[in-house]
Amino acid sequence: MIAPQLCVTALSKAFGGVMAVDQVSFDLEPGKVNSIIGPNGAGKTTLLNLLTGVYAPSAGNVVFDGADVTGLAPHQLAARGMGRTFQNLQVFFNMSALENVMVGRHLRERAGWLAAMLRSPRLAAGERESREEAAGLMQFVGLGEYLGAEADAMPYGALKRLEIARALGGRPKLLLLDEPAAGLNQTETQAINALIVRLAQSGVTVVLVEHNMRLVMGVSDHIVVLDYGRKLCEGSAEQVRNDPRVIEAYLGSAEPEAC
Repeated sequence: MIAPQLCVTALSKAFGGVMAVDQVSFDLEPGKVNSIIGPNGAGKTTLLNLLTGVYAPSAGNVVFDGADVTGLAPHQLAARGMGRTFQNLQVFFNMSALENVMVGRHLRERAGWLAAMLRSPRLAAGERESREEAAGLMQFVGLGEYLGAEADAMPYGALKRLEIARALGGRPKLLLLDEPAAGLNQTETQAINALIVRLAQSGVTVVLVEHNMRLVMGVSDHIVVLDYGRKLCEGSAEQVRNDPRVIEAYLGSAEPEAC
């Protein structure tokens, strides 16, 4: 039996008198595509913020790669191999596309401040390595045509994949994607779909928060369903698709459409 890479136990978050996430527990296997779905206000993004250290939980714990990481800051989790993207674009529009991806490698840089001040050969070699790896990541996410582009000249769909490339710069073992298909047309959504599959095939565990049910059902190995901050159910796409509680609370029909 494969040991879970992420174990979430009774995780809760209260904002005043409102329990946004309430006693949520689940385990995620490595190298799988996992989705978190639920109606608006179900607590999906709050749960992602708890997992990635943006919020400290009110109760419960998170174990990642066998270590208790509950309450660690985002940069500490990133150093342990956890990456994420956000629902709204977080792109540096005053930089090139390649430079945006290079920013994601800062935790993996070996040259310190002294090498930077002295412009040592080690720094120059590190910059070359960073540029080469960033270019490779852009190719991986399907942005090879934008290697020489400025970020502010790229279309919205390409920018969504640019953010994923930047997150990959930190060499994550676990990558959390918050609505990567939001605002995309059908062709762009298909590109995101194919990219998520490639990520899992490369060994990265994916956690996906997404409203596009066609995408979720087509790409997910495992789905956790939230409703009013609590876990409603979990299982394979087929199990979730046919669960009467999910149909009533969220999907609305046995054959979900993109929403």
